[in-house]
Amino acid sequence: MVAGTVTASGFLAALEALSSDVELRKYKRAFPLARSGQDRFLGVRMGSVFELAQASADMPLREVELLLDSPWHEARAGAVSIMDFQARRRTTSPERRKELCELYLRRHDRINSWDLVDRAAIHVVGGYLADRSREPLYALARSEAAHERRTAIVSTMYFLGAGETTDLFAIAKLLAQDPDESVQKATGWALRTAGTPALEDFLDSWAPRMARTALRYAVEKLPKGARERYLKAS
Repeated sequence: MVAGTVTASGFLAALEALSSDVELRKYKRAFPLARSGQDRFLGVRMGSVFELAQASADMPLREVELLLDSPWHEARAGAVSIMDFQARRRTTSPERRKELCELYLRRHDRINSWDLVDRAAIHVVGGYLADRSREPLYALARSEAAHERRTAIVSTMYFLGAGETTDLFAIAKLLAQDPDESVQKATGWALRTAGTPALEDFLDSWAPRMARTALRYAVEKLPKGARERYLKAS
């Protein structure tokens, strides 16, 4: 188990101690932004980042925000992981849940890749909005920033635990023809998770209007006949 820390500087020092050239080469193969130099990686295995974040789950939010400000991708992954661990705790107060969601939305400029969104959006944003107005998600769905639009659809997956699909399908309609592939993939993933018969009811009307990647992800688990029928409709 990786020893934890409750300061951003300590977390960064721990990350640096875990870095390796082997992992850095893997990131450069897997992340186009790493190859182009638009994002910077230390070369720390994500499993180790998550272990360190779990051990650092008591980190104050002011320190978490300092991690979000880091140029290193693994530091920002650690920040959103700490936020996720705090949001999942049953003992977390309503006030802290609000602070977590507000921090996520206020610093979305630093939650700027699909993996960072997916690591925290469901519980930090979706969990907080579960018994509140969902309007912030619709604002995100209309954002010019692709990662904010991805947050909008991914967050709705929290509601599925209560059998709620209204917002998921409504936001999927807003994003059905999204130009960004990462948003298309997330939309299809969320729709697929909703399951049948609700998914097929949605696709009966919307399959012809969906971006191909979104549709392909949505139908992935359907029986072959249904899958081919919807793909031919697009």
